[in-house]
Amino acid sequence: MYFRDVIGLIDVKERLIDSVKRGLVPHARIFSGQEGVGKLPLAIAYARYLNCSDRGEDDACGRCPSCQKFDKLIHPDLHFVFPVVKSKTSDDYLSEWRNFLNQNAYFNFNNWLSYINAENAQGTIYAKESDEIIRKLNLKVYEAAYKVMIVWLPEKMHPVCANKLLKLIEEPSDDTVFLLVSEDLENVLPTIQSRCQLTHIRSIEYPEMVASICSIYGLDVNAAKSIAHIANGSFSAAVGIIQYSENGEYFFKLFKEMMRASVSRNIKAIKLVANEIAGIGREMQKSYLLYCLRLFREYFISNLNRKEMVYLNTEEGEFGERFAPFINEKNIQTFDDEFQLAHRQIEQNGNPKIIFLDLCLKSTMLLKK
Repeated sequence: MYFRDVIGLIDVKERLIDSVKRGLVPHARIFSGQEGVGKLPLAIAYARYLNCSDRGEDDACGRCPSCQKFDKLIHPDLHFVFPVVKSKTSDDYLSEWRNFLNQNAYFNFNNWLSYINAENAQGTIYAKESDEIIRKLNLKVYEAAYKVMIVWLPEKMHPVCANKLLKLIEEPSDDTVFLLVSEDLENVLPTIQSRCQLTHIRSIEYPEMVASICSIYGLDVNAAKSIAHIANGSFSAAVGIIQYSENGEYFFKLFKEMMRASVSRNIKAIKLVANEIAGIGREMQKSYLLYCLRLFREYFISNLNRKEMVYLNTEEGEFGERFAPFINEKNIQTFDDEFQLAHRQIEQNGNPKIIFLDLCLKSTMLLKK
């Protein structure tokens, strides 16, 4: 991945390139921002530029031995840490990770878990990963200017691993650069944050998003504009909309069933939908809850008659014509609180049958307001 492969964010790329040219390379950076805006491609492009032996004005050369190895993500001084399953380490999935990155520049956490057939697991950077990190960073630089350790989603770190990483960031060698890529900065240790230079990555600019959708997928401008509007600055969201993933259709089906059962106060229907959601796996459950939170927000905003602020596809919009009035100023905050609570409880391995039955019953009460 090169800087030219990163969609938009021209000013961010210029600042990173300028810092390298001026020799201002911090030992640790956090690239922070929402899902799908290009943080990981940007981190890899930055690592490539750091170690390129014939840097250009605005990108790596693409010809030197370092760039050729970066093309396949096999550079001996480039290391990755990322969430895995089954108490393994990143190296156990390194081959899959390289193949996945070569196929996907923009993706989300569930895409990665799906790729390794672990949709029902909770991806984690386990405690044992810290030993591998220490081992790798104790090695001498093999052939580049810097050893680069890219940590994707440090918020998924086991506390033991996070604390050992803190010690490494406190006293790194001069030739070591940490690049942390976070989508949930609040759950990254504050002590780690304080030792890193924060680079906030904003949403992708609307014109850049539209142009990329047209170029990559061959869609007409009007279709691209509609997709870019709903994706709201996330290219991975745009890709999901274009592919119209089964998850999106399924989540919408579950949402309609859940809300209709709650509105009708049909206990039998409520139990059925709660049990169905409880059986789809924890990562899917968390994604479903986030999907519901998005719909609540959109339906509440749609009541204000500000169409330019509403991000719904055709089917969601048609359902909202009848359902949106049920989401109002009397219940929107409580809906948000309850679904956020359910998300936290699922993350903490709560019993999904109890959590979703309780959530459906609470929705019944809230929809009366």
